[in-house]
Amino acid sequence: MAIAASGSMQSSKVAVEGDNAVALWLVIVALMVALTAVVGAATRLTGSGLSITEWQPIMGIIPPMSDADWQAAFAKYKAIPQYTEVNRGMSLAAFKTIFYWEWAHRLIARSIGVVFLVPFLAFLAAGRIPRRLTPRLVLLFLLGGLQGAIGWIMVQSGLVERVSVHPVKLLLHLGCAVLIFALLVWTALGVAVRRERAVHLATVTRGQSIGAVALVVLVYLQILSGALVAGHKAGLTYNTWPLMDGRLIPNGLATLSPWWLNIVDNITAVQFNHRMLAYLVVVLGLWQATLLWRAADDEHVRHSAAWLAIALVAQMVLGIWTLLAWVPVSLGVAHQAGALAVLAVGLWHLFTVRRARVG
Repeated sequence: MAIAASGSMQSSKVAVEGDNAVALWLVIVALMVALTAVVGAATRLTGSGLSITEWQPIMGIIPPMSDADWQAAFAKYKAIPQYTEVNRGMSLAAFKTIFYWEWAHRLIARSIGVVFLVPFLAFLAAGRIPRRLTPRLVLLFLLGGLQGAIGWIMVQSGLVERVSVHPVKLLLHLGCAVLIFALLVWTALGVAVRRERAVHLATVTRGQSIGAVALVVLVYLQILSGALVAGHKAGLTYNTWPLMDGRLIPNGLATLSPWWLNIVDNITAVQFNHRMLAYLVVVLGLWQATLLWRAADDEHVRHSAAWLAIALVAQMVLGIWTLLAWVPVSLGVAHQAGALAVLAVGLWHLFTVRRARVG
């Protein structure tokens, strides 16, 4: 049993430690999901996502091994519009480069299933998985399978009539991956400290509790918004800040009909919405941190809010830098990784707030 001390007498607590081995396993799986998303960002930014034109969950683990195998894979790529309209004349060496990006992305994703399932069955047999968590972990495994299927549906969308994947299907693919990541992080936090017997509970207001939930939701929506930016290559337009085409609110935000198409298909609106949502979540994060730093009587609540505000500001600065630099691969990948880091910190903040008492 560990004593968790806080900054005031009112928030001293006696914490019952959870199963660190199970928590570590969940963190490792979450990091693998994050790595898959980051490699996926590199795959997208290097134009590699359509280089493998077949879905072979088992045989696809092994890349082409002979020159004949490479020529066959290259021939299949040459049959899709991306090659004929964008990459015509590409050399076999260049094809191998984009092939290996997509192959690595798929391999890491496949490995997650093994890294999740084998320890899960072992922990379950040993009675180390809390009964209340078993359905959630089974759901996570099923979501992993669904994510693979969504990934292939996304790839198919770019094989026939398009030269890239459909932005909405990219959004669904990334959104499912980020949901899995969030559930893993949240579950790991809960397993690490399974319950807490309060001597004197810390106090947060209902508004502060709602604010913590809102920040997590907004960060998730911002990541989805970023998927649309990536899918439309909207980061290669309006590469100025803070203005867009010399205006704070650019022209052309509502040119499509029906109106809702502007949210997903209007490149100007897609980038504008991503910017505005970023401003909103940063302002809310700074406001939450200020309120809790002044009022919360638990150092964990205060510190998590402060770190979330710092992470949000850093991510916004990185996003602006990426935009002004015309989205180089290195910065684009860093921005994707930063988004997942911000979400993880947001979940940690929400976890600390949920453990406090709403006054």
